[in-house]
Amino acid sequence: MPMIVTHTIADLRAALAGRGRPAFVPTMGNLHDGHIALVRQAKPLGDVAVASIFVNRLQFLPHEDFDSYPRTWESDCAQLTAAGCDVLFAPREADLYPEPQTFKVQPDPALADLLEGQFRPGFFTGVCTVVMKLFSAVFFASGAGGGTAVFGKKDYQQLMVVRRMVQQFALPIEVVAGDTARAADGLALSSRNGYLSADERQRAVQLSQALRALADAVRGDAGAPLATLEAQALQALEAAGWAPDYLTVRQRHDLHPPQDGAARSGPLVALAAARLGGTRLIDNLEF
Repeated sequence: MPMIVTHTIADLRAALAGRGRPAFVPTMGNLHDGHIALVRQAKPLGDVAVASIFVNRLQFLPHEDFDSYPRTWESDCAQLTAAGCDVLFAPREADLYPEPQTFKVQPDPALADLLEGQFRPGFFTGVCTVVMKLFSAVFFASGAGGGTAVFGKKDYQQLMVVRRMVQQFALPIEVVAGDTARAADGLALSSRNGYLSADERQRAVQLSQALRALADAVRGDAGAPLATLEAQALQALEAAGWAPDYLTVRQRHDLHPPQDGAARSGPLVALAAARLGGTRLIDNLEF
């Protein structure tokens, strides 16, 4: 059966009516192997595999790349079809926001105002608002009764924010994490990798290497203050020609800094965001 492409919420709900529980992967398009891996992961988790493509203006700051964000419609549709996606929801802006979106979902500042939220104010408000609207469109089709949504771990903080939102609003949705897909050299796959020049692409693997080096230092030198190890890691990344926003170690459960001592042995994650030339990349490593 060919993939059904819908553009309006009414058409999406008509396409999903009576088809059981959706397994949903939201995207902004310009799909790569990481997105497709999420679709393949989602497919056996529900009765109908659904993906969305929507470049959400609400999560871009005025100086960011909303207008230039790559849009690759034909390639995206071909990849989704090959991955077994059943229904694609690709709304136009007027379809999803027919009037100014004055009602917005405000996430918990304790989670959303650090790391990405510190450097991109309002980002997670935009994310939560569009995800809530997409969830409403996908999961409240006639008879669906909830379902599963798959989000990639590369956007680690986003995954945590969405999980917290689903929990607090008691939505009948299971949020499942997909592992970060990487190139052979270790670079996390990202739609923004396409902005890198050939030389920058060769150097971009330094970000994942910096995360590994920081994690090894934290585990290997329990007596060194965490702030000192993070400062050294930042300096090394800057010396390699990067402009980092953060390169830090946090507790996995709340993304707050672990205290030196016993907390350093708990489940941790190293997270980074840095610019190489004009391209901002993010990555993380659980350890």
